[in-house]
Amino acid sequence: MKTFEQWKAYFARDRFATEMGAELIEIAPGRAVVKLCVGPQHLNAHGTVMGGAIFTLADFAFAAASNSHGTIAVASDVHISFVRAAEGGGELIAEAVEISRGRTLAHYDVRVRDEKNRIVALFHGTAFRIGTPLPTDK
Repeated sequence: MKTFEQWKAYFARDRFATEMGAELIEIAPGRAVVKLCVGPQHLNAHGTVMGGAIFTLADFAFAAASNSHGTIAVASDVHISFVRAAEGGGELIAEAVEISRGRTLAHYDVRVRDEKNRIVALFHGTAFRIGTPLPTDK
């Protein structure tokens, strides 16, 4: 089992999410929490957080949770519903929770909330569990 620091180092390799500013803050088997401090680079023309940034945050939480058992899992189906506009200047938190996990498929729900704890988006992901152990750091 990886330590939290090992998990952070592993998921720092997820360059798209980390370059966007997403940060892993909690991980346990079947669960992960990531956050994003919203800056001007995350805003759309309306001054609210771009849907792609919210999706990336939710997908990053899904990736961490689905790989948290120590074997490689990849997305096979995902969808998102945007519930409310997220304002700029705050923080977004995405929490992924495992709903079911079988030999080859696992299902996760992710809730993205703003700094006022309001739900911004609901995401559901299905992961294909390849079963290969995650690479270990040398």
